[in-house]
Amino acid sequence: MCYIHTMMNRRHFLTALGTAASASALMAHLPAWALPFQGLAPRPAALTGPVIDLTIGHATFTGAGRPKTTPTINGTIPGPLLRLKEGEDIALNVTNRLHEDSSIHWHGILLPTDMDGVPGLSFDGIKPQQTFHYRFPVRQAGTYWYHSHSGLQEQQGVYGPLIIDPTQGHPIEADREHVIMLSDWTYEDPDRLFANLKRQPDYYNRQRRTMIDFFNDVEQNGLNATLADRAMWGQMMMDPTDIADVTAATYTYLMNGQSAAHNWTALFKPGEQVRLRIINGSAMTFFNFRIPGLEMTVVQADGQDVKPVTVDEFQIGVAETYDVIVTPKKDQAFTIMAESMDRSGYVRGTLAPHPGMIAPVPPLRDRPLASMADMGMDHGDMDHGKMETNTATSMDHNKMDHSRMDHSKMGHQMPMTDNAPMPVMAAMPEKQAHDHVVDFGVANVAENPRDRLDHPGQGLEGVAHRTLTYRQLSARTPFYDTRAPARDLEIHLTGNMDRYMWSFDGVSYQHVEGPIVFQHGERLRLILVNDTMMSHPIHLHGMWMELENGAHPRPRKHTINVKPGERVSALISADAPGKWAFHCHLLMHMKAGMMRAVAVA
Repeated sequence: MCYIHTMMNRRHFLTALGTAASASALMAHLPAWALPFQGLAPRPAALTGPVIDLTIGHATFTGAGRPKTTPTINGTIPGPLLRLKEGEDIALNVTNRLHEDSSIHWHGILLPTDMDGVPGLSFDGIKPQQTFHYRFPVRQAGTYWYHSHSGLQEQQGVYGPLIIDPTQGHPIEADREHVIMLSDWTYEDPDRLFANLKRQPDYYNRQRRTMIDFFNDVEQNGLNATLADRAMWGQMMMDPTDIADVTAATYTYLMNGQSAAHNWTALFKPGEQVRLRIINGSAMTFFNFRIPGLEMTVVQADGQDVKPVTVDEFQIGVAETYDVIVTPKKDQAFTIMAESMDRSGYVRGTLAPHPGMIAPVPPLRDRPLASMADMGMDHGDMDHGKMETNTATSMDHNKMDHSRMDHSKMGHQMPMTDNAPMPVMAAMPEKQAHDHVVDFGVANVAENPRDRLDHPGQGLEGVAHRTLTYRQLSARTPFYDTRAPARDLEIHLTGNMDRYMWSFDGVSYQHVEGPIVFQHGERLRLILVNDTMMSHPIHLHGMWMELENGAHPRPRKHTINVKPGERVSALISADAPGKWAFHCHLLMHMKAGMMRAVAVA
């Protein structure tokens, strides 16, 4: 008995020692603001102006369970919290200690174009062992973030949160606040990850339909309907389970640099109003965010104050930010749940009145499936007998509204392949007569794109509780420019999932002949039409997009998530001279070509 007792004590001691070592390693890679048990301090530790020094260099990251040397900012993932003040002039000195060029882009921040941080567009990048001095006046307030715009460094860990306090105080004050930065992490080399997608676009999809699903569908819908459904998806060379390109098959999802196992925890006192600043700093992951047992009042979107909207869950696209107010009244813990949109994985944290408390973690919900609406179709209008079987376009050509592809209104005169100009709707062979494979950049065109602003996002259609939609967002104050738009600019979001090619108007960034031109001072309407079956968070640098959602005042966004089969519009005041990036913020989509330059001249 004495021997067993001694061995048990030794085992507990070694376990505790290992846990302490793991916790110590974890703490080493976290910035002060992201440490667990963030105490009852009203604000986390931060770097503040007027002069801030940042260093991009290699460090060891252990937040996903095992160490890896990777690019970081100031040695941590995420990087330090930057806390600025509206109206101040800021100096940010960024030193590059990597062996390759780097950069920092201040996401959503209005600034001079040469301070925006996009290599090859607004500056030359930061060479190894050099320092770039960013200087700009802070003209806004809210929750934002910053990240590398060089290669795939953002996926590797070069990102961090950026908070700007208003000069006049918040319309809705809180007793305390916590920053929650969501991200995705992989131990794979990001270039290899991209190569895997190019070779096999569903490489990371471990949720494809099985024979069991087939028989379940037959039981529910009948054999003929099930066969017709399978045939339609097969003819389109698509899979309704393709909700996310990259999944938990390679990703560990992080909350403030910590995995679900580490359980990032923030404290509150019962009865307090707590502001949560939620930032999606992922490379590729949409999250469905909820706190079971607590309702959330959305008070800010993309750094801009909105009229309060109370919900139980919302979907946050890559690069978006939302501020919510929660008021936990009970002396109990609550789980902060961020579930990937495809429901292949999640990250959780805890909101608790005392350190060490935990709450039940809800199980992952069933994975969603893409629908006819996601394909820009009307299921009632579908004629399966007319479905085309070529690889260029698998929609019913006889029902297509070709006027929607009026290229004189689009960002480029004619969609192209990676090799030569081509009509989007043309049927194309797999190969030319000579032995040359043609990489067609457009797989299909949405038959019936529509307003889907009342849709909460894929996977949230059938939930019983309140979900946020873009329709509900309304700015607290109107935009300074109230002019009607003088012209419309229609741009189609295009792609070929089978070849993992992404583009605007069928033209990849590598093959565009020039920028999209905005006339300085003009007011225009940007119309985005998503012809793909994927959601695309579209980000415009340097200017606000006023989402036309029927609300007055219209909400201002720096990133608009365009759902599959959706047609959405926003008003833009071209008030920022220079060249600006305009791109999908899914990092692998941008790398594959879904980017353009906008020249304001």
